[in-house]
Amino acid sequence: MALAIGDILPAGELVLADGTPLSLHHRLGKPLVVYFYPKADTTGCTREAQDFSALADDFAQAGASVVGISRDAPAKLARFAGKHALTVTLASDADGAVCEAFGVWGEKQMYGRTYMGIERATFLFDGAGRLVREWRKVKVAGHAADVLAAVRS
Repeated sequence: MALAIGDILPAGELVLADGTPLSLHHRLGKPLVVYFYPKADTTGCTREAQDFSALADDFAQAGASVVGISRDAPAKLARFAGKHALTVTLASDADGAVCEAFGVWGEKQMYGRTYMGIERATFLFDGAGRLVREWRKVKVAGHAADVLAAVRS
């Protein structure tokens, strides 16, 4: 089931790249950007994480927190962040519960093959945890800047 504008941030436990548990609810009190990406260290996912990292100070100045989520293991996220000097917070949803709650886990197709995976999507929550904007089927180029503009508005 997909989220709708005005919905409350779904509950769920994630694990950071360093193995620390993370509840998205602990990030409330200020705007929260949650973006989902299919797989660490692939071309599009690397570019997206680099773009969010490049704008990390701008997001912080706008008062927003940014968390990127995939189903990759925390150790893989740590390698990914180190390899590309990423500064954005990356979290693992190994069991897929958070992906399911956000409605981003589903059937995908590539090169004629059908498989289950994460839809590239981004969600912006206000400080009270209400969804104020969403981006589905994200195209990476310029996306982080678009999200930053929405946070600032």
